[in-house]
Amino acid sequence: MSEPRKIIIDTDPGQDDAAAIMLALGSPELEILGITTVAGNVPLSRTSTNARIILEFCGRTDIKVFAGAEGPIARPLVTAEHVHGKTGLDGPELHEPQMPLQPQHAVDFIIETLKREPAGTVTLCTLGPLTNIALALEKAPEIAGRVRELVMMGGGFFEGGNITPAAEFNVYVDPEAAAAVFISGIPIVMMPLDVTHKVLTLKSRVEKLRAIGNRPARALVEMLEFFERFDVEKYGSDGGPLHDPTVIAYLLKPDLFSGRDCNVEVETTSPLTAGMTVVDWWQVTGRRHNARVMKEVDAEGFFALLTERVGRL
Repeated sequence: MSEPRKIIIDTDPGQDDAAAIMLALGSPELEILGITTVAGNVPLSRTSTNARIILEFCGRTDIKVFAGAEGPIARPLVTAEHVHGKTGLDGPELHEPQMPLQPQHAVDFIIETLKREPAGTVTLCTLGPLTNIALALEKAPEIAGRVRELVMMGGGFFEGGNITPAAEFNVYVDPEAAAAVFISGIPIVMMPLDVTHKVLTLKSRVEKLRAIGNRPARALVEMLEFFERFDVEKYGSDGGPLHDPTVIAYLLKPDLFSGRDCNVEVETTSPLTAGMTVVDWWQVTGRRHNARVMKEVDAEGFFALLTERVGRL
């Protein structure tokens, strides 16, 4: 087997973030150098607690967690307790994590890691607002050329938005950060709502996770059952979208996804469409490509991968 791919997971857990972290932990192809947390689904103190709870559920207290930005670069923080519940991980019984938070700030950890590891070897996996990455680029612009790839869950185009008619939540929370990342020159792969709305936690899929029976799977099923409650009302489907694990699944099995290189710009000034990702899917602007935007996914293959890997935990 080739060397594991080095990743940093930047996250705002979130039940779907938990699924993404579990997918990464169950995959020997990936080496998690650290987990950095950001305010998003819930405030920073809670996302930092949740990341450690997930690691403890999986018996992986060897992975360090670094707390990052408490809010967006230029706006008040918008959170999503209405989706994820008061804790962000509502569903299972949650404990106070025993493992410590690292004293180092997430932004400094990201910079230091990218400078220490050989250029082009570290992939950034972003599951929340892009605040930490934008702050790292602002503080140390030279790191842009050292990132192998940034794979992000965020944005939408034909699918519109999920927090406003135009904007997807992760980008909406900090549009200025997203705009900075898209102009940075880092190779970007974008997992928009157009993909994530096709991977639904159907009852038959959740039952396969339940059948695993290990502690991480039990916790994940309880989270997904809570998460679905909101989604069924919203989308009228048997189960809701599982957004964030698409990022990790792409690293493991890119063939599950298809898309194309596009130009993506982020709207930061309009009150009506703030946080909208303007994706030039039909190549009408002549602007240079700055992201590979995914549109299709093999949902059955995705859930088979998630179930198999959670089974290894």
